[in-house]
Amino acid sequence: QLQLVESGGGLVQPGGSLRLSCAASGFTSDEVRRGWVRQAPGKEREAVSCELGRGHTVFYPASVKGRFTASRDNAKNIVYLQMNSLSPEDTAVYYCAALKKVYACTRTISAYDYWGQGTQVTVAL
Repeated sequence: QLQLVESGGGLVQPGGSLRLSCAASGFTSDEVRRGWVRQAPGKEREAVSCELGRGHTVFYPASVKGRFTASRDNAKNIVYLQMNSLSPEDTAVYYCAALKKVYACTRTISAYDYWGQGTQVTVAL
């Protein structure tokens, strides 16, 4: 059974940092690409990042470039999203999502076949 489980969300003050984790079971990194999608209150889901492979990640929103980075622990099959210099505009539910590796990374939400339950990130004083 394919499963993604996120953790690491919470409440943080503006300018702070959080690291989200996405643990996978039922498949390996050879089979899928993992990424992050967020949904802010009252807005549609927005692709944040996607694994290109060979340690590279693409970030889609211009607002996160330079502030968010991605990494992975292959032994544990976990990917991380390090979020720095957070602002209230980053407040959202963050979902780990995956698509089959035969497909290229995309910001098209419907292309992602597998989803975690989401973790809330709130940036506020």
